[in-house]
Amino acid sequence: MKNKSYIGISFIILIFGIIFIPRIIDRIKNGSVVQNDRMSLSNEMVKEEALVKIGPAPKFELTDQNNIKISNKDYVGKVYVMEFFFSTCPSICPIMNKNMVEVEKAFSAEKNFGIASVTINPDNDTPEVLKAHAKKLGITAQNWHFLTGDKDYIFNLANKGFNLYVGENNKAIGNFEHSGLFALIDKNGNIRCRKDKQGNPILYYDGLEQPGVTAIKEDIKLLLRE
Repeated sequence: MKNKSYIGISFIILIFGIIFIPRIIDRIKNGSVVQNDRMSLSNEMVKEEALVKIGPAPKFELTDQNNIKISNKDYVGKVYVMEFFFSTCPSICPIMNKNMVEVEKAFSAEKNFGIASVTINPDNDTPEVLKAHAKKLGITAQNWHFLTGDKDYIFNLANKGFNLYVGENNKAIGNFEHSGLFALIDKNGNIRCRKDKQGNPILYYDGLEQPGVTAIKEDIKLLLRE
């Protein structure tokens, strides 16, 4: 009985060698043997599937750093990214600013791309202050609008319109709180996003970590081709 068991196991090992060893050798040659198949497949699906359409982005009208009225109508036919920030933010905003500069540079030659950065501290962030802030960041592009207006209007736009939390808190660093997320809007004014590995819409992109910045740049490219 033991001899028969050994023969059976040897046969299985032989079949395994015939079928799978050549594949493993090919993967070693291609440098892909260290990749996790399931993870690679998930990443491919996340990147290549059509982006989810969440719904229409809220309408807005605000004033930019050049004291010009800018509304959602100015972005029709363009892919754009929206964020909420404030110029004196000492915590996450400098990181968001740096990452948004990276996004802008990647698409500086695209006439159908834009950025809307809305301050949540309009009492301080006048058009003049925002213009100085843009200069400090080295922004000269016409497609990046730093926007200000009525505080209640802006808070409503963020919290109820985009469902991106902003708030005033005297105990918070800088006296304001807000998310570090970027919203992506397509040429038709719809909020768009990719899915996570479980197949759920991510809704917004992490503006603080490099994976989020890489993801939004990849998806901007997809939307520009639509």
